[in-house]
Amino acid sequence: MAMIMPKTDARPLSAILWMLGSGLCFVGVTGIVRYLGTDLPAVQSAFVRFAWGAAFLAPTLIAMLRTGVPGVHVRLHLGRGVVHVAAVVCWFYAMARIPVAEVTAIGYLNPVLLTLGTVVFFGERLATRRVVAIVVALIGALIILRPGLREVTDGHLAQVFAAVFFAGSYLFAKRLASLASAGQIVAMLSLVVTLALAPLAYWVWVPISLSQLAWLAVVAACATGGHYCMSRAFAAAPIAVSQPVVFLQLVWATILGSAVFGEAIDPFVLLGGAVIVGAVSFIAWREAVLARRSTLGVPGPI
Repeated sequence: MAMIMPKTDARPLSAILWMLGSGLCFVGVTGIVRYLGTDLPAVQSAFVRFAWGAAFLAPTLIAMLRTGVPGVHVRLHLGRGVVHVAAVVCWFYAMARIPVAEVTAIGYLNPVLLTLGTVVFFGERLATRRVVAIVVALIGALIILRPGLREVTDGHLAQVFAAVFFAGSYLFAKRLASLASAGQIVAMLSLVVTLALAPLAYWVWVPISLSQLAWLAVVAACATGGHYCMSRAFAAAPIAVSQPVVFLQLVWATILGSAVFGEAIDPFVLLGGAVIVGAVSFIAWREAVLARRSTLGVPGPI
């Protein structure tokens, strides 16, 4: 996980409120996709969602394409698009088949896997704190899945793979962050994923209603809003301040699943999600502390 440098003008309350907004947006995404169910193939749903996203970001895309995209950027954008396609297809498949809370809880593995990826692909140091956090997060995932004690369905496996692929996508984003603006990165992702999904969606296409089109437009808007709110939260204060708020997303997802879809509240899912978020929050807190010490020139233990 990239270190977030401390800010002298940090606004903790603002960061928490922005992260609350982000969580509500993402719960809205999961709720709508769950509501749409399996009437549409996962690939088709993902294609329509990203096509709407590309339409929303058309001004940024047009301006970017007019100025030209360097070759190295194109390769990175294409690589990220391919990995992201696998992630979103797995996510849409899982979302339609397992409870909202379980999708949300397993998704918390993303930043932990991202931390591991930075070690493998960027040569970052695998400090003791990271090893402990990764192990704890994996224990949290086992608490949620409970293999051998209950059936682990294809929906559960799809969400685990989605977490892996999303982490891969974020690794590409980490590399692109030093080469392009956040708006350009998001816009190119929408374009590349839409184009990549188009032939797959055509292969499995089924008639789609105006209502389904409208709901998927709302999904795209909520997802865009969620990422925007998250970016604002990270800009307002160090990630260690806002990261623990992410756990509320699981609480809201649990309430949504129970109240709207009649899904049973599973205490093991809440416990496992809390364990994973705790591990992620610990990593974020330690990175912030070490960054502060580095800024001040104060040595400290790993």
